[in-house]
Amino acid sequence: MILNEIRALRQLFELRTASIREPDRPSDRLTADELDEVSRTYYVKPHGAAGALGALFRTFVSAPIATFAGLFYAWRLAGFRPVQILKNTGYWVEALMVGQWMKREGLEYLHCHYSSTVGLIAKRVFPIGFSMSVHGPDEFNDPAGFWLRQKIEASDFVRAISNYARSQLMMHCGSEQWGKIDVAYMAVDPDIFAARPFRENPAPLEMICVGRLAPVKAQRILIAAAAKLVKEGRNVLLHVVGGGPDRQSLEAQVDALGIRNSVVFHGFAPQDKLEALYRQADVFALASFAEGVPGVLMEAMAMEIPCVATGITGVPELIRDGVDGLLVAPSDADAFAAAIARLIDDPELRRKVGRAGRQRILEKFNMPLNARILAEIFQRPRGT
Repeated sequence: MILNEIRALRQLFELRTASIREPDRPSDRLTADELDEVSRTYYVKPHGAAGALGALFRTFVSAPIATFAGLFYAWRLAGFRPVQILKNTGYWVEALMVGQWMKREGLEYLHCHYSSTVGLIAKRVFPIGFSMSVHGPDEFNDPAGFWLRQKIEASDFVRAISNYARSQLMMHCGSEQWGKIDVAYMAVDPDIFAARPFRENPAPLEMICVGRLAPVKAQRILIAAAAKLVKEGRNVLLHVVGGGPDRQSLEAQVDALGIRNSVVFHGFAPQDKLEALYRQADVFALASFAEGVPGVLMEAMAMEIPCVATGITGVPELIRDGVDGLLVAPSDADAFAAAIARLIDDPELRRKVGRAGRQRILEKFNMPLNARILAEIFQRPRGT
């Protein structure tokens, strides 16, 4: 979603992209758009020790006091804990490399999605503007250790991706900072994720869950719900899409429940395969314990796939229960199964909430519209 947002913003004003790490997949597993973005992006770590030493030398020659003021600031953030000092020294080096890249590119403003500690230190060393996007919920698990207050105070503005995220940011900074926190939702392109054909009486009814296989995504709850549906005699097939550390234990759970014929693990799916799985899905299910505002839910809703999700964090800002989808309490496998059963038994409800879901995307989570909102925030005069 961030990639698509960047590409939409690039249609509205000039920007450059940098990333600390290289792509997490080899080039033959990247889409054409991803490959194009790779060619446009400055990657920090591949420049190695030579790049780090070069950035340190150039920064020290031009601004020796600021160079080491940034290092001491990084150490102060670390609370002079040895392990954290080592990590923060690495962030300082990366900040110097990013700052020197910005100088070469003639850039004066840095906006961070996930490398905000590097951005915070760069702000201390270089005369640049700084802002960040906060997705949650990870940033809120340890706000002091994430230096959330310091980052908010150093920012020209903070983009929260939901009102829930904004509330958490407000809780961890002084009220005098609240005015700089703007809500700008992530979004999807409804032309890319077009409505798929509706199936009145599918056999089996196919459910899909997309996400990293990790405890926070709660696929175990969803599998338990699927087992309950199978036990009730319902013909369902669950597609679990994504990779991660929980795959082995999830497969063991499926075997223990005796529903191997009703669950398929696909692993990581490239965009073309994922789109094909979406198009054959009758229900999208997300049982997560914690989320921001999930992009996979937006994609499913844009394709008129009725969604069942947990009513947590920012999810109710996307799905209004009974209108654009169905929301259930987290951790409740029985409630999850009951919500899916309700959709199985009522094809017209599936059709209605699917159509309403796409309309919700068109009105409030539409990439071309939301990119313009975010562009206005970026281009707003500072201090207003």
